[in-house]
This record gives sequence, C-alpha cells and structure tokens, in this order.
Amino acid sequence: MHENRTTYPKRKTEMYQQLAELPKKYKTISIIQMNKVRSTQILPLRKTLKGEVEFVCVKDRVAKKALESSDIPGMKEFSTELKGQIMFIFTNMSPFKLNVLLGKNKVMMGARSGDIASMDIVVAEKNTGIAPGPMLTEFKEAGIPTKIDQGTIWIAKETTPAKKGDAINEKLAAILGKLDIKPVEAGISLYSAVEDGLKYTEDEMVVDVEKTRDLFAQFHQEAVSLSIEAGYITADNVTQILTKAAQSARSVSIESGFMTDETKEQILQKADAQAKGLAGQAKDYTPA
Repeated sequence: MHENRTTYPKRKTEMYQQLAELPKKYKTISIIQMNKVRSTQILPLRKTLKGEVEFVCVKDRVAKKALESSDIPGMKEFSTELKGQIMFIFTNMSPFKLNVLLGKNKVMMGARSGDIASMDIVVAEKNTGIAPGPMLTEFKEAGIPTKIDQGTIWIAKETTPAKKGDAINEKLAAILGKLDIKPVEAGISLYSAVEDGLKYTEDEMVVDVEKTRDLFAQFHQEAVSLSIEAGYITADNVTQILTKAAQSARSVSIESGFMTDETKEQILQKADAQAKGLAGQAKDYTPA
C-alpha cells in the first residue's frame, strides 16, 4: 500500500534521524521491551539519569529501518531483537552498570490482576470517601470489613488482605487502586544491549552486586596472603612482610645466640633456663 511513498510523517522522520545519529554519539545502545514496562516507571528514570542517558521510545518498524542502514558494528544484528513497542537507551556507561542503576531505581506501582505483592498490603482504618453501593460487596469479597458512616464507606478496622508474595486478584487490585495503595515494587531490566560492537543478552547483563563484592574481597585477601608468603612486596602488604621478616630474624637470632639489643634478654633467659636444667641433671648424676 505504501511501497511508492516518498514522504513520511514528521514524527517518524525525526525518530529515524535520532536512531541513525545517536549510535554514533554513544558507545552503548540498549533496549527495553515496553510490553513489560509501565510508562509511569520511565519518568522518574528520565529525571534521575538526565545527562547520562537518552531514552527514545519507538515502534519496531521505524527502528529496524534505521538500524539496518547503520554501518556501526553490531547494529544490524541488533535489529533482529526488535519486536513491538521498544524503548532505546543510549549511554556511554557499560550495560552492566546501566542495568544495576535501573534495578536500583525501583518505584511502587498500583496493582494489576496477577501481580505479586512486594510487601504486606495493609488497609488502614479510615474513611474511603466512596459512596455506598456495589463497592460494599467488593470490599467484603476482598476480606476488608467496612461500615457506612456519614454517607460514605469506612474501613471498620485495619486489615491485611494480602501478604508479601501473594498474587493479587482482579477485585483486590481494583479496590487498592481506589484507595491509592501501591503494593508492587517495579524495576526495569535491559532486554538486550550492544557495547562497542559486542552484543549482550538479558541474562548476561544481570550482576549480583553483593556477591561480586564478596568475591572481589575474597580474591584480594587470597592474593595478599600469597604475596606475603612469596615475599613479593606491594603497597598492600609491605607492613605485613616487614613484620614477618622482623619476627623471623628475631627467632633466628635467639636460636643462634646472636645478641642484639632486642634479643639479648631472651637469649640470656634461654641460657639461664638451659644452665638450670643442666645443673639439675648434674645434681642427680652418679658416676659409673
């Protein structure tokens, strides 16, 4: 139908130009599949990462056309990942660091049917401001006790209709929405990324920060211990190596009887103990 089209809507043209130019400006290009993300999650991220990251939301057809004509390494292969509504993220930080930052910038979201509660859902005793009617039945089915007072529905007592980890059903999700309770913690993770021509999958970009930090601490300690044993001096171990060397020199001095200001007291104590031992043996000695 549009095979002979020579002009395109202004917005599509601008998006095409953005996707053609931004990969030249940044070393890392990542994508998020928007079917897994709510638009309200993006706004706080735009503010938090302003100046470091550029977000571009675009449909797959426009993106594919722009990337397939790109001569930047990895871009053509990247185009095969594009399906449906896509959010592009352009930055100079590594995809691993970006994924960690996205994970930290979590927001509390209203619940949808099937969502998992990120916390115990507590409905406080209060006036809901909702007029009596069909909602009374919905509150009852959700296990939330109510009463009518002053022409509105009141929560009769503090109630926990769902615990952390529970699935939220459609009726409870609707009630929580009316009460402005947001029980779902939502983060964003990258679906795919290209950095300097190298492509990374979703699983490859997941970083357990605490585990990685513990491993580095363990490896550092093992390296320091090995360097001390080998006598290889570094800024991290010089004090320990000198202390070990001093202790070894002191032990050799005492064992050999070589007196120094630091060892003479111990050498004399050792000699005295040995003399007393010999004297004791001589006292009990009977010539043959």
